[in-house]
Amino acid sequence: MIGYIIRRLATAVIVVLGVAAIIFALLHWLAPSPAYDVLGPKAQPAAVASWSRLHGYDRPEIEQFFTYLTNLVHLNFGYSYKLSQSVSALFKENAGRSAYLTGAALVLSLIIAIPLGIMQAVRRNTVEDYTFTTLNFVLYSMPSFFLGLILIQFLALDWGIFPPGVSSSITTTWQAFTHPAQLTLPIVTLAAINVASFSRYMRSSALDNLAQDYIRLARAKGLSERAVLARHLFRNASLPMITLVGLSIPTLLVGNLLTEYLFNYPGLGLLFYTALGNLDYNVLLAYVILGAILTVLGNLIADIAIAAADPRVRLD
Repeated sequence: MIGYIIRRLATAVIVVLGVAAIIFALLHWLAPSPAYDVLGPKAQPAAVASWSRLHGYDRPEIEQFFTYLTNLVHLNFGYSYKLSQSVSALFKENAGRSAYLTGAALVLSLIIAIPLGIMQAVRRNTVEDYTFTTLNFVLYSMPSFFLGLILIQFLALDWGIFPPGVSSSITTTWQAFTHPAQLTLPIVTLAAINVASFSRYMRSSALDNLAQDYIRLARAKGLSERAVLARHLFRNASLPMITLVGLSIPTLLVGNLLTEYLFNYPGLGLLFYTALGNLDYNVLLAYVILGAILTVLGNLIADIAIAAADPRVRLD
């Protein structure tokens, strides 16, 4: 197990370095120096050259890249000249709120999807199964921003149950946690898409396990149907969900981008959207690297969790 984790971590480092190199090269090709962003589009060439030399943008690209990697090891993601703040400080300020939104949506989707998938498997080919299958396909094929717009129209504008967006007074993670009404629509928007995916996987896994001998043996021993489902089917059918949850972490980060923008929620997604509009390249580069890190870590955590939950799995 230890050797497997070390090999995976080494692979993760290589992947992150590769992503950083590709994105750094692309961004440097688009904007070799942010001097014009700082000095203005009408800055004199001499002033631009002086500023670039002062901040190291006149050095060879490979030297700039290795300097960036050195700073990256020390969690220094550069400086946002558009926002006049270090990227690390911006991430620290917004990461907690994004993590809360993502975590709450993930927990809610699992609470709904796991029992829903088991119910569909137990009552397969019934009206309930067909109804939820149709609903799942509709939600799965629907972009998150479109679902968010529907929720805003009906639950906020027409019925006035929830606010249509997050108040600008929500500036900390604790404030987001203590104002559930403000976060209900963003969380439901993210969770609904995951429920559609998770419940389908759960239904398929539960159907496979319902045909196994250990289920028939449990029923033959006289256990109630509730005990069979809760004590035997639930644990074994949930194993594939561990992998799915690990793989969904970077997907949720992307989903946050549209959801945070739609509901004006101050998090990493809204920060990235703002940086994209401002061509704030250091923020964009750091966000993409964060996505690569979450992807490899999500896969690693899922593999380790599977091995811990199922003794039959061995990671060598």
